[in-house]
Order: sequence, then structure tokens, then C-alpha cells
Amino acid sequence: MDNDVPLVSVIIVNYNGMMYLDECISSLMMQTYPAIEIIFVDNDSSDDSIEYVKNNFPFVEIIANKENLGFAKGNNIGIKVANGEFIATLNNDTKVSPRWIEELVKALTIDQNAGICASKMLFMDAPKMINSTGICISRSGACWDRGMFEYDTGQYDSLENVFGACAGAAMYRKNMLDEIGYFDEDFHAYMEDADLSFRAGLSGWKCLYVPNAVVYHAHGGTAGYGSDYTIYYGNRNIIWNSVKNYPTILLITSLPWIIGRNLAVIPYYILKGNARTILRSKIDALKGIPKMLAKRRKRQTNGTEFSKYLRTWANIPTPQHKPHE
Repeated sequence: MDNDVPLVSVIIVNYNGMMYLDECISSLMMQTYPAIEIIFVDNDSSDDSIEYVKNNFPFVEIIANKENLGFAKGNNIGIKVANGEFIATLNNDTKVSPRWIEELVKALTIDQNAGICASKMLFMDAPKMINSTGICISRSGACWDRGMFEYDTGQYDSLENVFGACAGAAMYRKNMLDEIGYFDEDFHAYMEDADLSFRAGLSGWKCLYVPNAVVYHAHGGTAGYGSDYTIYYGNRNIIWNSVKNYPTILLITSLPWIIGRNLAVIPYYILKGNARTILRSKIDALKGIPKMLAKRRKRQTNGTEFSKYLRTWANIPTPQHKPHE
């Protein structure tokens, strides 16, 4: 390991993702960056993921949880044992380009006010189609991946500030995480990265989008795209995120959008056959509001910088072509 460069700790949270692990970890072995440790956090998989990593990648540090603790807590467990100056979170269903870590470290090294870096994420089966170039957010609390389902024609090839990073392939400055806190474990999964980006921005840290840090992602490979799991946590956490993080004036003035959006999705999911899931998510969201308000009171919020990233309406596109086509 090269002692002249900062150590990067790459955390992979896994749940029954053995079919993806060879490509994911092998791509990390091909990195141009010389100082990497890999921490594999398994959430009680039943598909022999742990044995597979032990047998094929003995240099990887393995943490075996006794239950599925979710993406947020799984990453936090990895962060707590990490030795790196920089923390990279990586989905198990990804393949990273050889310069991925090098490009992210370079961006954080050049700009000391940057605490987070977002990657250019492309679909694994459609490498000319964008999965994410950072996170966007609207008045309703809805978050979405910038550029999602657009064809990559170079429109996102500039290094620039963005609201936040998709934690499926992001890098965080460790001292920033120590300052603002790690992922909120109450979120379990989905929008925990938006919450962390909010807290970073409200504490004065920037998020940089790094176009040369390219990652290929089998979107929804583990959790399933549009599954009850994603519907429940996504629709619960959208309420918690806005209640917890929106500056007071913005929260008050955005209530029509927040309430309207959350009511509108209920009949949508009922018609799709997910009535029980969507109703449970909204009921549990309302039950958790006092806890989110308590967390809000524990920190100072200043929304002046945040306002430039806010969109009045969510722009969540529907793909004209499915990623695998």
C-alpha cells in the first residue's frame, strides 16, 4: 500500500447479491488508485455470498450481520471499522471503471470544501443510458437521479456542484461524516443518501459531480425495481426527508406540494396492486414525524445555499426504452 496517498475504504453492502460480486470486486482490483481497502458488509444473505468472497477475494474484510439491517446501517457498520481518509460506498450490482477511485479522490483533494462526490452512473445493460449524475430534489420532497434514462451524449461531462450523490457509487470525506453524522439508520434504505446530502449542504459542505468517475449499475439488481420493498421505504422516507431537513420557511411554504404529492401517489399504487404497501408506508411515515422533528431540532439549519438546487416540480422521467433493450 502506498503511504503517500490517502487510503480509500470501499464499503459494499450486500444482501443475496452473489451473482454480481465477481464483476464488482474484480473491477475494484483493476483500479489505478494504489491505496484501497474493501469492506464487505453482508446483511444475512442466504446465497453463500460470504463463502464466495472468502474463497475468491481473501483480501476483503468481511462483516457478517445476523439479520438484514438495511443499506443505511450496513454502511454505518462499515464506516465505523474503516481506516480510510475517504469512504466510498458502492452497490454490489456495479462495475467501476479503472480510474473511478482516482478521479473521486482527485476532486476531493483539489477542493477542500467538498465533502461528497457523485459518480457518473450508467446502466450496466445499456451503457449509453444514464442512471445518475447526482441527486435532484423538489418542493414535494421527491428526489430523483439527475439525467435518469437520458442517453449520454456528453451533456453531463462537466465537473460541477450538485445537490447530492447517489450512495450506490459515491465518495465521502471521513472527517465530514464524523462532523455531521453517518447515514440515518431509521431510513433503513432509500433516500438515506439524500438525507446525508441535505445535512452536508446545510453544514456548509459541497457535493461535486465527477464525470470521469464512471460506474456501470444493474439498477435494482438486488432489491428489485418497483418491488414492495422499494415502494414502502421510498414512499415513507420521502416524508421523513422533508420534515427532517427542509429549512423552516421552505417546509411551511412547500406543504401544498408535499401533501399533494403524497396523496396523489396513493391511488396510483392502489391501481398498480400495491394498496397495502403504499398505505402502510404513509401511515408509518406519519407515525415517525415526531422523531424526525426531534432530530431536526438537534441541529442548526440554514437553507440559503440549498435553495439554488430546489426544483418546484419533480422531474422523474419514464424511460422510452427499458435499460436492457
